[in-house]
Amino acid sequence: MSLAAISDTLKVEVIEKAKEKEELVDTLFGLELFNEDFYSLLLRFIFNMIVLTIIIRFIYYPKTLRKDYLFTYYMISITSFVLCFALKKLDIDTGMGLGLFAIFGIIRYRTNTMRIKEMTYLFVSIGLSVVNALSGGQVSYAEVSFINVIVILVLLFLEYVWFQKTDATKVIMYEKIENIKPENYDLLVADLEKRLGLKIVKAQVGKVDFLKDTAQVKIFFKQSEQEQFFPEES
Repeated sequence: MSLAAISDTLKVEVIEKAKEKEELVDTLFGLELFNEDFYSLLLRFIFNMIVLTIIIRFIYYPKTLRKDYLFTYYMISITSFVLCFALKKLDIDTGMGLGLFAIFGIIRYRTNTMRIKEMTYLFVSIGLSVVNALSGGQVSYAEVSFINVIVILVLLFLEYVWFQKTDATKVIMYEKIENIKPENYDLLVADLEKRLGLKIVKAQVGKVDFLKDTAQVKIFFKQSEQEQFFPEES
């Protein structure tokens, strides 16, 4: 065997060993340490976090001032995004993603029932996270951006333009039992306005306790008039 043939054989062996070492470095327990999809994940995650922050922190929170749901919104939305992106790598179709989206969307908390508005924001947060995670090659970044932007604009319009002066409610215990009669409705409203300093839009009488001479009265007033009155849970 000539020296040239021996040299070529040694080169081939060296190249094969180098490839084996690269494969050992690039994989760990059967998983790749890095691939090009990481950049897509990073870009989508940053974009999704920006959208979530606009919706949760700058649209929802200023209108409700409820910090207890911020953690829930962020974590469920992030978990939905990460889960859908990971399952997308397994060639799971869009129907599976929508099924997962529906499962997360119907979550109920037994310890504290969520109001319809809070459930709607949760639904929106999960929905956009699923869209941002599952959008593939058939959907352009412009289309995904349009979907997110149009949802944000609709939320802004509904919260700050259309329903800016929505009525807030409060249930109070009222002791002037004679004023709960239908013919004394004006006296009831006038007495409540004098005591609370609010412009009462409507008052409804609920449970009445004649033993204690008290009644539950649900009042409706403009939320913007008195921010220290937080809305009822139900």
